[in-house]
Amino acid sequence: MTQYSIDHADLALVLALVRGGTLARAAELLKVDVSTVFRSLRRLEQALGSVLFEKSRAGYLPNAAAQLLAQQAELAERALDAARLGLEQGREAVSGTLRLTCTDAVLQGLLLPALARFMPAYPALELELTTSNDFANLSRRDADIALRLTTAPPGHLVGRCLGRVPYVLCASEAYLSREAGDDPARMTWIAPDDFLPNQSSVVWRRQRYPEAQPAYRCNSMFSVAQLVRAGLGVAALPEFLVKGDERLRVLETDLTGCASALWLLTRPDCRALRSVTTLFEELARHIRLPDAATQSD
Repeated sequence: MTQYSIDHADLALVLALVRGGTLARAAELLKVDVSTVFRSLRRLEQALGSVLFEKSRAGYLPNAAAQLLAQQAELAERALDAARLGLEQGREAVSGTLRLTCTDAVLQGLLLPALARFMPAYPALELELTTSNDFANLSRRDADIALRLTTAPPGHLVGRCLGRVPYVLCASEAYLSREAGDDPARMTWIAPDDFLPNQSSVVWRRQRYPEAQPAYRCNSMFSVAQLVRAGLGVAALPEFLVKGDERLRVLETDLTGCASALWLLTRPDCRALRSVTTLFEELARHIRLPDAATQSD
């Protein structure tokens, strides 16, 4: 490429074409006419001495160079949003990228509803969400923050307990309508598989119903809940996953020895980051659990 100096208008043009995929859609995003977009693209490609988009029946397809420019344009866009927000609020906006890990169950049942309530207030903060069932993500620095159901968080992590998480035994009304009796020991059981052999619901079932053998095993508690909703059997589940679901009937509540706790955790080297402390406070405020604790390390 030549030594052409790319400006903000060039980045906005490339980003609009990448997002829109066609001249017409890019023109709408930029609030100009189609001919202006076409001429601007030709002028930019000539100045750079390189083609940025391949024209096809599907529209304008960006090559690697165009995708790189679009990524930089998005960074510039977020920086401008942060600056505007900071001026409006009279303080520095919370910005940056945080990597957050949790289980499928926590993501669907607790995290997503909480994020929907407060994340619109932080347009310059970007979250990368991953789901897993262990703490290795933080240890390997693959994540900055973890939401975990545990009664014993690792000692090398710091954070706070957001509250107690009771478990309940439940099945769908459709499944129970097909059952001849009401003894859970004789019902079809659904349980986590061997990825968590010491998971509290597994330990509880073996003690409370030692004769019960699961007919279905899943690699996440969220999947267990989905099978229960599908009418395939009975399972011990975190209360937050089933509360308010009229399709399900709770057979036993607050299973003895089965309760867990929700912990918000990070590495010691992250605890002083403004983005981390802000997210901690917002999640603690918006995730609602019974018996919420306020202790922190």
